[in-house]
This record gives sequence, C-alpha cells and structure tokens, in this order.
Amino acid sequence: MTTTFFANFDLASAAIWLFWIFFALLIIYIQRENMREGYPMENDDGTAAPNQGMYPVPDPKTFKLPHGRGEVSVPNANGENRKVALKQTSQANGYPLEPTGDPMKDGVGPASWVARRDVPELDAHGHPKIIPMSANGQFSVSSGRDPRDLPVEAGDGAIVGKISDMWVDEPEQLIRYLEIELSPSHGDGTRLVPMTLARIHSDRVTIKSIFGSHFSDVPKHKSPNQVTLLEEEKISAYYAGGHLYASSERLEPQL
Repeated sequence: MTTTFFANFDLASAAIWLFWIFFALLIIYIQRENMREGYPMENDDGTAAPNQGMYPVPDPKTFKLPHGRGEVSVPNANGENRKVALKQTSQANGYPLEPTGDPMKDGVGPASWVARRDVPELDAHGHPKIIPMSANGQFSVSSGRDPRDLPVEAGDGAIVGKISDMWVDEPEQLIRYLEIELSPSHGDGTRLVPMTLARIHSDRVTIKSIFGSHFSDVPKHKSPNQVTLLEEEKISAYYAGGHLYASSERLEPQL
C-alpha cells in the first residue's frame, strides 16, 4: 500500500469543528430545558407575548412526585388563571401596574404570591416539615427568650393578642412561624407570622409590617397542626405587602 490513510484529512480541524458543533447543541439543549417553567412567555396583561425567543419550548416532561403525590408535567398551559386587581399605566410592556383595590388582600405588588400546591411541604420521610411545637414534645426553647404568652404589638402600637405557640421546621431545627392568638377586637382565632418579621422583647413581641386593623385579614391556615405551601405563600405575602401598603405614608419615598 502506497497511500496513507487520512493523508489529506486534517484530523485536528475535524476534532475542533466537532467540539464546536457539540458545544452549540449543548447550549441549545440546556436553554430549552431551562424553559420548562414560565413559558410560553406572556405580556403584562396575560396575553401571549409576540416574541417568544429564538428557542422553541421543549416537549412536556412528566415527573413523578415522591410520597404518592402524583405526577406533574412541564411545560404546560396550566396558568394561575386568576384575575389580579391591577391596571396598566401604559399600553407598553414594562410600565408599572397600579392596584385597583386593596393590594394586601388582592395579592399584588409586594403582597403578590404564587399559586403553589395546597399541600404541606414534606421532609425526606414524607412527614410535614413545619409543625407547631405543642404537637411535638421533643422540642423546647434552649436559648433566647420564650415568646409564648407575650403580648403582640402591631406597627401602630395596638395590642392585638398574644403568642400562643411556635411552629418549628423539624428537619432544619428552626422556628419558622409564631402563632398569634388574636383578641376578639382584632379578629379572634389564630394567625401565623413569619419569625423573621417578629421582634421578641422582654415584655412583648412587635410586628412592624402591619397595623392592628390588618390582623383580622391575615390569611388563615386550615389545619391546626400543619401549614400548606399555598398558605405559606399568602401569609408571607400579606405581611410583606404591609411594608408598603399598610399606611399611605409608606407609599412615598423614604429618605
């Protein structure tokens, strides 16, 4: 044989071109996989956006959820399908939307929430992660001040009730919520407040984000021993919205 195999073929050039082709396909694949949630894109008013981008939405993929919670396929066309009380300040996308009702109750702006599943978050063993301390005798307050039975002071100085329990993230060993037993004049029943939005003092617990008149409208949790993902969203969003909407004075810039 006098002919050398691949004598006139540039193997180095072929290798680098194959690498670039593979790399381009990898980028396209990763970008499409990243589009399983939030796509197809929508305008501010909920209509389909005219520019969907250069990459097509991937085919739906079905995931089996643990602990017998069924299956979920993404992407899908199952939007939240809820009308929010907002109006456009301009026909162009990207301009601010103004609330048309009570933004804290309507769940818009800082008080907005995502329609998560109405089931509690579970730990690796299939048990609810967040439970009241009174439901598990293994927990106790080992350091700091125990806030139970302390009065609760709202952002306007009103005493709205007292702390009746603490809700623990059992796997993380953290206090996630304080449970407030409201006085009859402020709504009666119990409500949860995120631990990060409460300040524990020697003689009271203060919650600055909302005022006394707002506590009756704090979203309730249905079960006395567990809180669902959707309930957590609505509760946290309500308090967060109070930082802006609880008072008209908070709507103006703060220096």
